Amino acid sequence: MSHPFDPFRPDRRAFLGLAAAGTASLFARPVLAAAPHAPDPAAAAPFGIPMADLQAVLGVAMGRGADFADLYFERTRSVALTLEDDKISRAYASSDLGVGVRVVKGDAVGYAFSEVLDLAAMKRAAATAAAIADGSTKVKLAPVAVAKLPQFYDRDYRFADVDLGLKKKLVQDVNERCKKKDARIVKTTVNYADSDREVFLVTSDGVACHDHQPMTRLVAMCVAEEKGRRETGMYNIASRHNFDLYDAKSVQRLCDEAVRRTVLMFEAVTPKGGEMPVVLGAGPSGILLHEAIGHGMEADFNRKNISIFATKIGKPVAEKFVTIVDDATLKDARGSIHVDDEGSLGQRTVLVDGGTMNSYLHDRISAKHYGVSPTGNGRRESFRFVPMPRMRSTYMERGPHKHEEIIRAVKKGIYCESFSNGQVNIGGGDYTFFLKTGFLIEDGKLTRPIKDVNLIGNGPDTLSKISMVADDLVIDEGGWTCGKNGQSVPVSQGMPTVLVKALTVGGGA
Repeated sequence: MSHPFDPFRPDRRAFLGLAAAGTASLFARPVLAAAPHAPDPAAAAPFGIPMADLQAVLGVAMGRGADFADLYFERTRSVALTLEDDKISRAYASSDLGVGVRVVKGDAVGYAFSEVLDLAAMKRAAATAAAIADGSTKVKLAPVAVAKLPQFYDRDYRFADVDLGLKKKLVQDVNERCKKKDARIVKTTVNYADSDREVFLVTSDGVACHDHQPMTRLVAMCVAEEKGRRETGMYNIASRHNFDLYDAKSVQRLCDEAVRRTVLMFEAVTPKGGEMPVVLGAGPSGILLHEAIGHGMEADFNRKNISIFATKIGKPVAEKFVTIVDDATLKDARGSIHVDDEGSLGQRTVLVDGGTMNSYLHDRISAKHYGVSPTGNGRRESFRFVPMPRMRSTYMERGPHKHEEIIRAVKKGIYCESFSNGQVNIGGGDYTFFLKTGFLIEDGKLTRPIKDVNLIGNGPDTLSKISMVADDLVIDEGGWTCGKNGQSVPVSQGMPTVLVKALTVGGGA
């Protein structure tokens, strides 16, 4: 799940596509209120497109009797560097530009996009998306005015303004620090990436919002050798903060952790498998919360009765000290957003409140189906895709216990520090996760590091077996990327230290 930013596809002249799905119609009430006055038709929108042109494109989209339409403009510039064998081995810069047009009629969604922003191309995209409707109507569109957004990160910052030489110096510094940290490090690969993403959304009911979403990530991957045996490890930092994120303290922490997690494997043993207590460490263990529980709380899976949580709203699913949230408002977090990709403001959504299932993660379509307000979770990978319910920053809140208290409560079990990958069945909630670093717990103490361990369980069952939650919540600083239905979006996740009283551990015999 965690990986460097993928290069953007090369620019093409134009592409129009149509998608139809059995989805509920969007509710008509605007999520952001437009300004009470009508804008000057000659005024330009944030992408330099006259307001009159936006109205003309929306008119085409709505012209066959659609219930709702929106235009999603996006401009992204990205840079990435890779250092291997003490030299820069790869470097690229890319840009992407386009608009997506979504049209909703009843239960159907039509979608088309164009990489050309002239009026004729946008109208062609709108006409293609509008093909799901089969009538015609005179459309009276609401006035369009850009709404004011909250601020959870600096939308005025541009990584494009940072000298490339500083980025090159950064990856060289990480390489040198890792190799100096431990003589057993024989190879270091360092990846740096940043992006400046500008988005502008305008809807047929007058909602309009404009945002800039900066992002950066730094990854150190190490290979260590001892007595002919090799081990690998890595650590990464990601944020919407500016380039000052990479101060000396942060860079040293990155290198120290990458090296520690690598050489730790020389001491690791494979524990005996079986059912036992499992302590999920603060921070990276949030991957289990995200995958095994979070996806099952996305409203589209529940609306279609795919998720095992489809009948759980208002019912107890965990102990009363368990509260789980999905949050767009964390300062500078990779998963934070000022506004989602269909015009709902970024907000904090409580999924499990004091042990009781409280809410799903909604986009506008699922919110209409359930008769609730959107939660700001309508997200898309780019203008080439339709939005759908997606997580942002998902974590469990602090509990009443202490980290040391939880460790002491376990006579024989394992402590999970970091994970590398896993598989989840959204419908049934069954999962398997591979533990990258962790420790044995013996007589209430952390002892030997462990390797080659899988956790096998069921999301709702695991949730019900959480018996202790510490007060040491950590939002993991790594660059997590979530995949769903062919789309990838940046997310964050976190956990306090948590005790699951019984999980199946796949290890040695």
